[in-house]
Formats: sequence, structure tokens, C-alpha cells
Amino acid sequence: MGCIMLNANLILHRSFIKNKIDDRLYSAFVEHMGRCVYNGIYEPNHPTADENGFREDVKDAVRALNIPLIRWPGGNFVSSYRWEDGVGPKDKRPPMRNAAWTQTESNAVGTDEFHAWSKDVGAEVMMAVNLGTRGPEEAAALLEYCNLEKGTYYSNMRAENGHEEPYHDKVWCLGNEMDGPWQIGQRTPDDYAAIARKTAALMRKLDKNLQLVACGSCSFGISTYGEWEMKVLKACYEWIDMISVHQYLQHNGTNDPEYLGAATHTDRFIDTSISICDAIKGIDKKFNKTINLSFDEWGVWPRHRMFDDFDHPWESGFVQHEYAFSMLDALVFATMINSLIRHSDRVKVACLTQLVNVCSPIMTVPGGPVWLQTIYYPFYYASKYGRGELLESRSECPCYPAGKYGNVPYIDYTAVWHEDTKEITLFIVNRSQEEEIELKTSLTGFGGCSVIEHIVMEDEDVHAENSAENPDRVKPFNVEGRVTITDEGAVIKVRPLSWNLVRIQAEA
Repeated sequence: MGCIMLNANLILHRSFIKNKIDDRLYSAFVEHMGRCVYNGIYEPNHPTADENGFREDVKDAVRALNIPLIRWPGGNFVSSYRWEDGVGPKDKRPPMRNAAWTQTESNAVGTDEFHAWSKDVGAEVMMAVNLGTRGPEEAAALLEYCNLEKGTYYSNMRAENGHEEPYHDKVWCLGNEMDGPWQIGQRTPDDYAAIARKTAALMRKLDKNLQLVACGSCSFGISTYGEWEMKVLKACYEWIDMISVHQYLQHNGTNDPEYLGAATHTDRFIDTSISICDAIKGIDKKFNKTINLSFDEWGVWPRHRMFDDFDHPWESGFVQHEYAFSMLDALVFATMINSLIRHSDRVKVACLTQLVNVCSPIMTVPGGPVWLQTIYYPFYYASKYGRGELLESRSECPCYPAGKYGNVPYIDYTAVWHEDTKEITLFIVNRSQEEEIELKTSLTGFGGCSVIEHIVMEDEDVHAENSAENPDRVKPFNVEGRVTITDEGAVIKVRPLSWNLVRIQAEA
């Protein structure tokens, strides 16, 4: 494939610091769905299983991502979940039908087990409460079990189950996608606003240090979007800290250029949701606080069919919604990460869906190895080098027509400043299928600069995928000679259909 050279300009300045990036932007999501928990993180008969039945090789892959927060137990699953069935002696826990995903839930992994696993991988838990079939009383009981010192009914129950110390979970979700027609206990905007307000008020009285996330619309395109947010915010503004945003970018099966531009839809979704939050704040002037966003489900759905095995309904841990992610998917996935970073002034939590097997970066073979999908790597490097301060920037870049997304810039990027190490990190995606982009980057106020490293992910076949048989088919690698430091800054050659991490050492 021959390359045509295009030019783009990027302006960065040492004083253009917009905000500190919340580490929780690199969080994840685990749900009792498919093989995420059972035959995923939990496989007692696996050769690497620890004394609690959790796979050590999975824990190693998760630890490497340095995830600060994991949302659990759902997802759609939470809307009919009885948390009491998942605590206490395992041989006395009743199995249940997981109606959300037509599976049987053994309750072998419950509140205490998941907290232990999360602690072992270095993460805190973002708890979700059932506001589908249950309500404020049950949510308060779960909070009491998790966060209160001994001396009450449910905190004593936790201690009797062998867990003396409270978990002190800080972030709690008030249900999940409660406007979705598929949701067990689907609610109208008025209905949900009322129960979320009651639940939030009660939970805050029990633990004033909580950060509460109200359900936003399950989709930017659902008919109640906007109306839902306004009614929920009006009812709950004084009690909550964030409202949720969920989005999955999906390939339509035929149009790669359009798919590559899909993250501009993420930008619009975030911007619109922020506008609604601020409009409610402006209308009701008694509140000084700002409601931020929790993007607590996000990901991409590739053109490949999903791998589902519905021949075994009501079994535990069968295959559901497992995808093969290509190099193309990794590029779109990386532009979603860039969107989250660019909006980190208002997006304070973001949870990648899901962590293992189900629409996931980490895959397992029952009884066998772990292998990593293409999307693992942009998340790994963003989590490693995307913590610091967001650099606001200006750019000029050629655009291309991306179907329903309109004209989209070929170059998608974000820039992060690390004050402690005096480093600039650039995350760059070239959406062009043919054009190499020469990105002239002005670096003002940083003093003398030098290149630390340039890591690239690209492949001659943009539809190439990793697999259990060929887990290293698509991986990032270091390159030299594509970044030149000049008196004005840096000139970066960005190959077609590539993801790039450029680290630059500054003096100032």
C-alpha cells in the first residue's frame, strides 16, 4: 500500500494545563455474565487457581493494567440480584436463575469474595445496588454490610462471615440502565427519579463520605435521553455526585472509515450530557456543586459476529458476547480512550466493559492459558502513561467524510503532562487508510526536549486479530526515526491506520 504524505499541526504550551486526570478514568467493569466471573476470573479447578478458586494468571493480566476501581456486580445482572444469597458459608448459598443472562448463578462468588479478589489485584470496588426488583431498604442493608463498623445487624453479619474490617467502598451506583426496555424492573423517568432520591438520601445518612452515581440514559439514542437526565437531576441533585453514561461503538459490517470516526459520537454524547447537568445547576441556583459524569460502561463491538452458545441455557459460565477484536477495533477503542482523557475535567470515572472474556481485553481458555486481545494494549499504555495533567491544545488537521459522523480529522490525539517526571505523553491515532501524516508539534515553554520512546501498534492487515492459537499476532513495538526534535518542537511521522504513544522528555 503506497503512502501519501499529509501535514497536520499541533500546538502545546507548558501553561495550557486544563485539569488533573482522575486515576479512576482507567477503571473496569465485572458482571456476572457469560464467562466473565465463572470460567473467567473464577475457575477453581484451573492449575493456577488460588485457595479461593481465582485464577492467578488472570490476576496477573489484570494487575498489569493498574486498575483503581472495578464496578460490580452489574450491569443488567444487578437488577434482580439478592446480595444476601452471596454471603456466608458457600454450601448454604442458594443457587438462583440469572434472568438477565439466562444463566444459573451459583453464588460462589459474592460480596466478600469479590472484595478479596479486587484487593488482590490492587483495585477498590465500585458497588452497584439493585433498584430493579428491590429498593432503598435493601440498598441500605448492603451498605451497612460493606461499610459500617461492627455493632449493627448487617455489619455483625459481615464479621461473623470472617471479615472484621469494613470495606469502605466509596463509589456506589444507584441501579443500572433503568430506562432500558431489556432491564429487569425497567422504570419511567419519574419512577426512577423518586426511588433513586429515596435510596441516595438513606445511604448518605448512613455514610456521608459516599460518592453516588445516578443512572443516566442507557444510550445517547434512546427516546427518553435528555428528559430522563433532567428529571433525575432535578430530583437527586443534592444527593448525588455523578450521573452515568454508557456507550458502545459498533461496526456496521461494511464501512471501516465510518467506524474509525465513531468516537466523535462519544465526544458529542459527553458534551451534551455535561450541558444537561450544568443546565439543571443553573436552573436550581441553590446548589454550588457540579455534577460530573461516570462513564461506567464503554467499549467497542466489532464487525465479527459475537460468540454465543445459547444451546446451554441456565448453565453457569457459558459463552456469551465474546468478540474477536482486530487491529481496526483497537484503533477505534484508542480514540474512545482519547475522548475520555480529553473530557477528564468532567468524566471522573470510566469503566471498561468488561474485564475478562465478555467483550473483553483479557481472554481465558478453560483449563488453559490467558491471552490478550488487541484492545488490551491501548488501555494498558493509557493507564500507565495517561495519568497526570491534561494539556489543552490546538490543532489543524485534514478531515475525511466518515458517513453519519460527518467530516472527521484524520488525526485523533490527546496530550498529558507529568509534572513529577517532566514528561509529555502523546496518544495519537491516524484514521487514514493510505495517508501518512507528518504531525508538526509545537512545544513551547518546555525547554529543551528529547525523545524517550515511540511505541506503535500497526499491521498490514487492519482486520488482523489475536487468538488463543496466535496470541501475539498484533502487539505494540518500539520504533526509532519517526520522531525528530527541532528548535520549534517535534515532527512525528504517523503511519496510516496506526496507534502511537510518543513520550518526550522536557526540561521545564
